[in-house]
Amino acid sequence: MKKYIIGLLSASLFLTSCEDFLTVVPETQLSSATFFKNQNDFEQAVNAAYAPLRTITNDRSWLLSEMHSDNTYYARNVLFGAVDNQEDLADFSVPESNGTTANVHVLNQWRQDYLIIARTNQILALIDDVDFDATVKGNLKGQALFLRAYAYFELARYFGSVPLHLKPVAVRAEAALELSPEAEVYAQIESDLVAAIPLLLDKATQQPGRVTSGAARTLLANVYINQKKWSEAEQVLAPIISGGQYMLMPSYDMAFSENVANKNNAESVFEVQFIEGAAGLQGNFMYQFMPRPISAAELQPIMGTSNPQPIDGEGNNIPTPDIIEAYEEGDLREDVSIGYVFLSGAFQDPKTLPYIKKFESPHSQHNNHGMNFPIYRYAEVLLFMAEVLNEQGKTAEAIPLLNQVRSRAGLAATTASGQADVREAIFKERRVELAFENKRWFDIQRTDRIQEIIVPFGQRVVANPRAYYYPPIAGAVPRNNVFTNLNKFYAYPAAESDLSPYF
Repeated sequence: MKKYIIGLLSASLFLTSCEDFLTVVPETQLSSATFFKNQNDFEQAVNAAYAPLRTITNDRSWLLSEMHSDNTYYARNVLFGAVDNQEDLADFSVPESNGTTANVHVLNQWRQDYLIIARTNQILALIDDVDFDATVKGNLKGQALFLRAYAYFELARYFGSVPLHLKPVAVRAEAALELSPEAEVYAQIESDLVAAIPLLLDKATQQPGRVTSGAARTLLANVYINQKKWSEAEQVLAPIISGGQYMLMPSYDMAFSENVANKNNAESVFEVQFIEGAAGLQGNFMYQFMPRPISAAELQPIMGTSNPQPIDGEGNNIPTPDIIEAYEEGDLREDVSIGYVFLSGAFQDPKTLPYIKKFESPHSQHNNHGMNFPIYRYAEVLLFMAEVLNEQGKTAEAIPLLNQVRSRAGLAATTASGQADVREAIFKERRVELAFENKRWFDIQRTDRIQEIIVPFGQRVVANPRAYYYPPIAGAVPRNNVFTNLNKFYAYPAAESDLSPYF
């Protein structure tokens, strides 16, 4: 961690902004001592603190949370060779040694979260000492507090106990800290969010794309739910539901950002911003989610680009037969969420494979799109509230919230009635409503259902590899070590442990 926390400050904070988007463009080489002088400086610094979210959602979260579940898997390309770092995540076979792992995706997730933390620490250490409009200052401070809390929440869910940096690292000796207990990390996350909520603007007045008080409340509720603090979660969620600023979009497909329209809509509580084009703010996660090899002609109808190009390698984040079977008959979300494409060059049999369709939106250039990625939607707020009410024995109050989500999906009201049945109904509803939004692993983890769900999932993969996209070719079978590491948390990154004496 020494290498990262020290090096990420001066070269990365001083960034500029665009009118309606959190643009991050390197501008100059300034020190924190000379840069943080006015409102504009802090606005640029806050913009910089958002920037790693693009890397996290585009390249990391789906590997560590969605593909590390029973929702998605990889489609093996026998000509591509070994891709152990990503396969290890999907196969629950991440190698560990003395509590650390060399998996590059684990390392990069850790570094991106600590990059957010380092940038927000710099802001929070200095902002109170600079005089400018109090409302603007509070809003910027609230955003920094939210982003630091979000980064620590990711780290706590991935690793448990982590180093708790709360001030800028000025000298090398300060870079390595002892691991703070998980409970202490959660306490700090709660503290940051409780402080952020009254400072942040609401959805009606906040600049689109920035964190709102509703987003901070939703994150805090998620933190409480992870700790089974049900009544606290109810209290923090209630104003979101009663406030009238959020609503379910009329149809499920309208809930998701299109390339140039429908961003930050009425259902959006918080989403990571992307813009198609040459400014470096684009995403390409849809391409990463495609089964392969796929020809230009097969790809073009999905992407709508003017310059389609073939893509090879191994397809990742491919919907499993398990998630496909999880949709009830008549659930409108299935066709919105999952598409199918025929791959003439595929080794699989049949050659038609599923892909994640819910983020699909036409765009101009190959490998360059601008769909935002959802972090929280109002549908999840409703399901959160249903869960916290049910866990407190208020099952009759929980059911109508669950049914709001089901109704939009074209489904009849739930037949579940008792607390245990409603608990299971909410768990299943979260799976299909939030499919491919990087929620599934965390739901399995926080409900202590790893053994119950992942073990039989692994047995199905090993017993019937053809159903899980292994081609009918000699040697195309699961490796011997699949589903052997079912730990709740990832091991610490080995490259960071080399720089710290504490893990």
